[in-house]
Amino acid sequence: MVNKSLPLPLTSNTCGGDAAGKPGSSRSDRIPPAGSTVGLIYVWRWLALGVLALCALLQGCVNATVDEMTFMEPTEGIGDASVVIIGRRHAPDYETEFDFIECIGDHIRRGDDSITVLHELEFINMMYPWFEPRTAPLRTDDIDKLLTQQRVADRFSEIKLEYMIWIDGSTIETNSSGSMTCGVGPGGAGCFGFGTWGNASDYEATIWDFTDEVEVGRISANTSGQSYMPAVVVPIPIIAPVQGTACDSLGDQLLKYLSAKL
Repeated sequence: MVNKSLPLPLTSNTCGGDAAGKPGSSRSDRIPPAGSTVGLIYVWRWLALGVLALCALLQGCVNATVDEMTFMEPTEGIGDASVVIIGRRHAPDYETEFDFIECIGDHIRRGDDSITVLHELEFINMMYPWFEPRTAPLRTDDIDKLLTQQRVADRFSEIKLEYMIWIDGSTIETNSSGSMTCGVGPGGAGCFGFGTWGNASDYEATIWDFTDEVEVGRISANTSGQSYMPAVVVPIPIIAPVQGTACDSLGDQLLKYLSAKL
C-alpha cells in the first residue's frame, strides 16, 4: 500500500487575523508551557494518544495446531437427532471450563441451525446423577451399563441423542513479566509501565456414536499466544484470543463432521 501525504493548503491561516485585520492567537500561544501543570497534562494526553494509535495497529498473536482423526461421518447429517457436548472434570488438577463448552456449542449452532446441540448444564441436570464427574462414563463400553437404567434409556430416547462429544482440557497461564505503577497527583491520575503474559490451551474432543456405541473420532486443538498491556496514563490490554481460537478450531472441525451442509 502506498501512503500519500496530502500537502497543507497554501492559505492555511485559521490562526491568523480576520478579514478586518484583527490579530488572532497563534498555535504556539495556545500550547501551555511545558513546566506547568496544564503543560504536563497536555504532554500526557499526547503520549496517551500515541499509545492508542500504536495499539490500534497491534494485536496479540496466536499459534494454533489442530489434529483430526474421524471416521463413519454422517454424510446426510444427523436429521432430527441431537448432540450433547460435555466437559471432562474427573482430573484432580484441572476442570474443562463450562464457558468453553458453551462456546463450542454456540459455534456449531451458528454454523448449522438444523443441528440440535443440547446445553451442557441442562443435560447434566436432566440425567442426574449419571453424568456427574464421579459417575460419568469414561469409555464407550460404559454405554451399555447406562442403558440398563430404564430412566436413562427413556431420556436418551426422548431427546433422540445421536452423538456425545467429550471435551477434555483447559487453558493455563504459562508466563508473565513486567511491572506497572499508578498514582494520583495534582494534575490527575495515571499509570506507567508494561506487562506481558502468555497463555496456552490444550483441548481434545472425543466423539461417541450412541447408536452403534462406538468412538468415531478424536480432534485436538493446541493454541498459544502472548498478550501485552502497555500503560501511558491508561493501561491498554492487547489480548491474544488463545481460548477463543481453540474454540473456533474445534468448533469448525466438529461442524464439518456433523453438518450435511459442509
